[in-house]
Amino acid sequence: MQDVKIVNLNINNISEYGAGCIANPKHLGYKLKLEWLRERFSEGLVIKLLMDGKKQAGFIEYAPGEFAFRAVDAKGYMVIHCIWIYQKKYKGKGYGLLLLKECLEDAKKQKKKGVAVITSEGPWISGRKLFTRHGFEKVDQKDRFELLVKKFKKAENPKFRNNDVRKYKGLNLLYSDQCPMGVKFVEDIKDFSKKNNIKLKIVKLRYPEDAQNNPCAFGTFSIIYNGKIVADNPVSSTRFKNIVEKELKD
Repeated sequence: MQDVKIVNLNINNISEYGAGCIANPKHLGYKLKLEWLRERFSEGLVIKLLMDGKKQAGFIEYAPGEFAFRAVDAKGYMVIHCIWIYQKKYKGKGYGLLLLKECLEDAKKQKKKGVAVITSEGPWISGRKLFTRHGFEKVDQKDRFELLVKKFKKAENPKFRNNDVRKYKGLNLLYSDQCPMGVKFVEDIKDFSKKNNIKLKIVKLRYPEDAQNNPCAFGTFSIIYNGKIVADNPVSSTRFKNIVEKELKD
């Protein structure tokens, strides 16, 4: 391994290291993510940065299940939101496992039942390979998302929440500041809808229970049209335009 170190992001060093996956203060999502983090640290949220000198090489973000921004019932577990190694040159060197071990050790120290994570082979979320190679097992599935867990003791499995999507009438955008990468997409969708007189109801998911009550397992983003999830991860305004044209036509 290269000379890398792991830094625990906290309220005191957040201005020095940035917001995890966003280090550029000029990025649209930077300020919003920082504000979101300041509210979450008291709930037990953790971000660990993988640093190569002064350069970020990756990170992991996780939170106690009671405060997770995923649509799961995972009380007593630690839930991984994101794990990401940024560039190709850092991949295949065991850094993902290094970050995962940090989470596992942290969860054990806090006497959690285990660690849970949502995976998918689709976009915007980690695949299952890293986790299944290191003792995680699939315990639930919802649409394209799988819920994996590594238990430390005998305990009830975490599970996806069965939230009612039928109550969402018309076109709805549900989003959170948890993912700063998607903030620009949200703003672009708002602008597109306004310019094209599209009636779009916008719901900001401010608190863990909001994300946990999202009908979409992803938790922090969804587009719902007349009781049907039509986007389960952040999408561009171009993709949104295609969704609107298809759904409104049907």
